Amino acid sequence: MINKVVAHADEAIRDIPDNATLMLGGFGLSGIPENCIQALLRKGISGLTCISNNAGVDDFGIGLLLKTRQVKKMISSYVGENAEFERQLLSGELEVDLIPQGTLAERIRAGGAGIPAFFTPAGYGTEVAEGKEVREFHGKMYLMEHWLRADFSLVKAWKGDTAGNLVYRGTSQNFNPMMAAAGKITIAEVEELVPLGELDPNQIHTPGIYVQRIFEGENYEKRIEQKTIR
Repeated sequence: MINKVVAHADEAIRDIPDNATLMLGGFGLSGIPENCIQALLRKGISGLTCISNNAGVDDFGIGLLLKTRQVKKMISSYVGENAEFERQLLSGELEVDLIPQGTLAERIRAGGAGIPAFFTPAGYGTEVAEGKEVREFHGKMYLMEHWLRADFSLVKAWKGDTAGNLVYRGTSQNFNPMMAAAGKITIAEVEELVPLGELDPNQIHTPGIYVQRIFEGENYEKRIEQKTIR
């Protein structure tokens, strides 16, 4: 069996070049590939196109890559927690493609499933529809949207085994599984790396066939965007 285990994040992202297209899993700050983001910072890669549900916050997640000007373009759906993102967008420094969240999820899923395009009613009659094919189905108007795929997908799971099989927990199941399928090379960081055969096959969310590299991460902060107290 091919050995997919690498020692750490720096080795995992070693061949990501400038101007690469990356998918980064997670929802808000939950289930994001913290170790891989730190490794990208250390490597100093620039001109990145990042496909992610969100842009992190100013001092965490993708927000760290925005601060160092390593991101050229963001393709995302929710960006309301990041003042630096807003500043770069309004100043024209950052190219941004805002996509309805369900459409973003389906475009990524389609990329992993090998479906080049599909029709959705979301965005019809708005700026989202500009330049897109429109077609009527059963008396309702739909937009044609194209798949999204990436050079590298960076995902984070709770547990993984040496063959790359992954198990997610809670909110981290948002975007991570579909992004794992849509990357040419998928890099998984996990909180716990176990031997092959230790995971219950019925509990596996991402089969190892989608994962090319895996490592056990460390020092996870797991920040909360908005703390609500009574």
